[in-house]
Amino acid sequence: MPNLFILMVVLIFLTIPGSSNLDEFIYNGFNQVTKTNISLSGVANINKHGILQLTNDTSRLMGHALFSSPIQLKNSSTSPVHSFSTCFAFSIVPEYPKLGGHGLAFTITPSKDFVNFALPSQYLGLLNATDLGNFSNHLLAVEFDTVQDFEFGDINDNHVGININSLESNKSAKAAYFTDDFVGQDINLKSGKRIMAWIDYESSTNLLNVTISPSSSKPKIPIISYHLDLSPIFEQNMYVGFSASTGLLASSHYVMGWSFKVNGIAKFLDLNSLPSFSKPKKNHPALIVLVLILALFVSISSIFLAIYVMKKIKERDVIEDWELDIGPHRYSYQELKKATRGFKDSELLGIGGFGKVYKGILPNLKTVVAVKRISNGSKQGLREFVSEISTIGRLRHRNLVQLQGWCRRGGDLLLVYEFMPNGSLDVCLFDEPKFILSWEQRINIIKGVASGLLYLHEGFEQVVIHRDIKASNVLLDCDLNGRLGDFGLAKLHDHGENPGTTRVVGTLGYLAPEVPRTGRATASSDVFAFGALLLEVVCGRRPIEHKAAPNEFILVDWVWCQFVQGKAMDVVDAKLKGEYDGNEVLMVIKLGLMCSNNEALIRPKMRDIVRYLEGEIGLPDVVTRPGGYPDRRAMEGFNNLLGLYPSSSFENGSQNSLGRNEDADRSFASISTSPLPLLYTREEAR
Repeated sequence: MPNLFILMVVLIFLTIPGSSNLDEFIYNGFNQVTKTNISLSGVANINKHGILQLTNDTSRLMGHALFSSPIQLKNSSTSPVHSFSTCFAFSIVPEYPKLGGHGLAFTITPSKDFVNFALPSQYLGLLNATDLGNFSNHLLAVEFDTVQDFEFGDINDNHVGININSLESNKSAKAAYFTDDFVGQDINLKSGKRIMAWIDYESSTNLLNVTISPSSSKPKIPIISYHLDLSPIFEQNMYVGFSASTGLLASSHYVMGWSFKVNGIAKFLDLNSLPSFSKPKKNHPALIVLVLILALFVSISSIFLAIYVMKKIKERDVIEDWELDIGPHRYSYQELKKATRGFKDSELLGIGGFGKVYKGILPNLKTVVAVKRISNGSKQGLREFVSEISTIGRLRHRNLVQLQGWCRRGGDLLLVYEFMPNGSLDVCLFDEPKFILSWEQRINIIKGVASGLLYLHEGFEQVVIHRDIKASNVLLDCDLNGRLGDFGLAKLHDHGENPGTTRVVGTLGYLAPEVPRTGRATASSDVFAFGALLLEVVCGRRPIEHKAAPNEFILVDWVWCQFVQGKAMDVVDAKLKGEYDGNEVLMVIKLGLMCSNNEALIRPKMRDIVRYLEGEIGLPDVVTRPGGYPDRRAMEGFNNLLGLYPSSSFENGSQNSLGRNEDADRSFASISTSPLPLLYTREEAR
């Protein structure tokens, strides 16, 4: 008995906080005795299984566990950092399978006080938005991250990273280990299984190695080797330990064992001797509520209860995994149903190829909105729906239609936009419009759409290729300003990178000829569609007009013929009754022809187009022949193609788009031509 007492005193003395000579410790599990040497904050605790639990299944919280005494990692403030080594076993148990939230980190920090400044979620309980990258943080963190945060450039949702004074990793790799025969094997950090981790820093070579494994055997090759001099980052005395956090989704983060040593190798941990645990049982609040409802109403009427439950199940909003990472505001189905008076026909604004658009009034805000309800039979599916949400939801420009929110219930997909009281541009140009747009209003609409398109191509964080620019997708606000909308077909790529190939989409008459050949939509193909829009606005007719004479069937061909014959003003919309600025009209016609060129490299950039429209630079005297479609009479099967892919406004409100039928894609590609450009001036044409 005395010997046991002496042994306990020695063990406690070895881990007394503040011991300046302390350079090594090991925990094969945790208990209330060792708890005195571990500083816990947030929701961190030592549970009944002898496991250090940093977080639980509660969202947006954090937990910290640091060795209570600082470790001397430098002899003086100016001397190099000592070598150090640590080994620990951890486990991450997500609230929902395959959905982590957020991760844990081994950290070396100058302070134990995280409460006053650190945040949960993507900040892992270590930093906040204003402290990121500050040299004064003096922070090293090795993160085991289970959420892909685009804010910090994470490579995926299952990775290990080395972070210096920030949450953006200096170097990262997907969670994996190498076998003895040097074959890489993936590790799922969210599996709930115990995982061993080793972090070793060699002072002489300034090399930091991170290794993980599903067993106690340490692989010979680390997953991360990073050359880094920690001397300017570390202070003389630093705290070592762990931090973890949860976000919208939660995970329980556990540490079962831990060893640490300065100037040496951390002591071996045997997974088989470390404490284990049963995965926490998940609460099902929806099930509990359902049981209470059944108990409450069973005495009233079983029939009434069955009807009530069936109605609730039918009307509930089921949120799937992919919906958690997109914005902006998510409305409930009942909100939008009430706003549109049950989607009554009296509130119908229009019918397009993707479904119906209703006018609605949000009950709480009394705000008028337009609700686009994508039909179950629409060819715009979840992919286009998510594209429109994730793209336009982050775009901010006065000439783009602002997306205010969205909703999904079963097969019903709904988008909520700000209301445009004057409808779409095609309704004001073609057939028998309710009012005639003056030339001043038309040129203002053109300039607005050009400004919005320039923002998409150059002003946003990525290049946004709209791919469906046409009159029916230009909406008019209360002041008749042009707003570009409908981003269901948009594609994004980083600035400086080439867009990838994809399926051919767009609307016949607006589709650049190189797109069916290459399958690659670019900013230049958007410019081609904008050229068709320019000619539409001037001429007051569609790019392809069924009822027109054979020589006027294709708008760009007809305009070119009139232009080279010196009859450019003959193409101007008769509804203007001659009230327009001739110089501006001629400028827009020439710009429309330049944008409609079959050769993508010859078309102007949107930046130059805006400068042309604003009069900052003059148009060139020489205009290249845009290149046209084959003669209508020689195009066998062309009318069948038009039947498959009508223009967006052949019929009132229709928005049928190219790219929904592979056979028609091939037909269009087979008739696409790219004649050699011919140069003309108006004088030479005469």
